Amino acid sequence: MKGNSAQNRVHYKGKSDDFIIFVDDPEELKQWRTDKTIPLAQVVDGWKVFVTHRHGAQGHLNSASHQSLDDEFGTHDEDTVFRKILEEGELQVTEVHALSHLPSHPEPAESARQVVFPAKT
Repeated sequence: MKGNSAQNRVHYKGKSDDFIIFVDDPEELKQWRTDKTIPLAQVVDGWKVFVTHRHGAQGHLNSASHQSLDDEFGTHDEDTVFRKILEEGELQVTEVHALSHLPSHPEPAESARQVVFPAKT
């Protein structure tokens, strides 16, 4: 099981919704903001825009529809939308802790029926 990892997202508070995209490395984003010749593929982590339905940066993530992107950005062109969110959005880095105390073979539930297949001799 993995240990701790960081989740880097950029939150853009729009007029009608909150938009989220994930980035690989905060330092790459900082460099891209000053040098737009850096390819977006080096900055973003997956080509997906998410919405939280006005629940802020920590809300439940759903894929943004073309309609919601058109309403907010005037287009659903990925390059244009990503650039706007990366330029004007707020970077948020969240530390994610893995659950390391889960047993590898949990005890069966009380109502479960245990079936044993003996080894052949």
